[in-house]
Amino acid sequence: MEMSDSRVINAPREVVWAAILSPEVLKACVPGCTELTGTPEEGYQATVVQKVGPVKATFKGTVTLSNMNEPESLTLSGEGKGGAAGFAKGGADVSFKEVEEGTELTYAVDAKVGGKLAQLGSRIIDGFAKKMADQFFTNLQDAVEGPADAEAAPEAEGEAAEEGKKKGWFKRMVSG
Repeated sequence: MEMSDSRVINAPREVVWAAILSPEVLKACVPGCTELTGTPEEGYQATVVQKVGPVKATFKGTVTLSNMNEPESLTLSGEGKGGAAGFAKGGADVSFKEVEEGTELTYAVDAKVGGKLAQLGSRIIDGFAKKMADQFFTNLQDAVEGPADAEAAPEAEGEAAEEGKKKGWFKRMVSG
C-alpha cells in the first residue's frame, strides 16, 4: 500500500526537524505507542497497541531513521511483530521545505502486513494505514504548533494560557 500527502507546519524547518528526531515527540506521534526507547542514531524500540478491524494486537518492534539529510529529508522505517495477529512494516520518506507559512512536510508512505492482519483485506488495511499516517503527521503538527482548535489546548492561567494556546509543547520546550 502506497500513499503520499503533504501539510504545512507553522514553524521553522529546524524546529520541525528537531521534533521528528525527538523520542518524546515520536512516542506522542505514533498512534497507540505505549513505549519508545532509543536514539535517532541507534534506532528505537517501540511497543504499539492497535486495533485493526476486529484484530487487536500489541506490536513490538523497531523504528529507524535513515537517509538523514539535515534539515531537508529523512526516511522513517518501522517494523513490528504482533504475535498471532501477524506483522506490520512500513516506511515514510519525509521531506522538509521552507515555505512562507513555515515548513511544508511532504511524505510518501509504504506499508505491508502479514499473518491474520493480511486476511482482513486490502480495503481495511489501506484505510487503516492511511489513518495511521495521517494521525502521525497530525500529532507531529500539534506537538510543534499546538492543537488546531484552542479548546483542545490545556487550560492554564494568565499569560501562560495565551502562550500555551499559541505554541505546541515541543515549540515551547525549544524556545524556552
